[in-house]
Amino acid sequence: MTSAIRTEGLTKDYGAGRGLFDLDLEVPEGQVFGYLGPNGAGKTTTIRQLMGLAYPTRGRASIFGLDCHRQAVEAKRLTGYVPGEPPQFGGLRGREVIAYLGAMAGGVDREHVKELCDRLQFDVSLRYRDYSSGNKKKLLLVIAFMHRPRLLVLDEPTSGLDPLNQQEFYAMVREARTAGATVFLSSHVLSEVEHVCDRVGIIRAGRLVNVASLEDLHEIRVHRVEMEFGGDVPVEAVRRAAGVEGVTVDDHRLHCLVRGSFEPLIAAVAGAHVVNLSSHEPSLEEMFLTYYAEPGKEEAVSPC
Repeated sequence: MTSAIRTEGLTKDYGAGRGLFDLDLEVPEGQVFGYLGPNGAGKTTTIRQLMGLAYPTRGRASIFGLDCHRQAVEAKRLTGYVPGEPPQFGGLRGREVIAYLGAMAGGVDREHVKELCDRLQFDVSLRYRDYSSGNKKKLLLVIAFMHRPRLLVLDEPTSGLDPLNQQEFYAMVREARTAGATVFLSSHVLSEVEHVCDRVGIIRAGRLVNVASLEDLHEIRVHRVEMEFGGDVPVEAVRRAAGVEGVTVDDHRLHCLVRGSFEPLIAAVAGAHVVNLSSHEPSLEEMFLTYYAEPGKEEAVSPC
């Protein structure tokens, strides 16, 4: 199978332990690959290397066999890109930005562009400076998808989108994959990648620490749970339950973290009078602090 993305020892060293280090990564053609990590882990640094926007300290990166720096123009012709920080188009209207970049891409199907705008409920008539952050993101998504690229590189693509447009975006990604495109999607929200990704890579402090299939995500899932009891709190039984940690009790309220299945926790409170239960999935920022952080060691923060 052809590699859509390949990096070999890719490093961007900003000094003081900040940056991206020795990234060896391969994304086969036709996959949706989620690139996960907390803010500052190195996701955007990686994407800027792939898009030829920053030169590596050492190592190399390629897109469909094209060197991301020596053959940047050719590689970009095959790629749709959503940057983490939107560019500035000033007083240009949405339709003018689309027409200008569409012409640079060699021309696009106007009906396809209209369909994308309709799906995302994007008004092309306004000036760019008048768009909300959510509408600026919609414009970037239209630009990325409009020429049906072989590769989509998407940096935090749903930030700023409302839930309905997030669902539409997930549908667009699935359709692109069905049509044979490869998608490289960065995020710090675990639940987001579960909608669309086949495999995930996890980056921590500038280093790739794990690559897993979607089926393996449950191994790193963490939920913060709060339970309110109408009587005695079975705190010792909960503390002994597999996958349960960080148990604290305040009056009749119990707080804990649950890693993996809820079954051991449910078994531990069987017979107790539970009057309320809430569960919250932390962001990857929070999850990494509990799952990957080494005791007594602070995370190095690098430019995204």
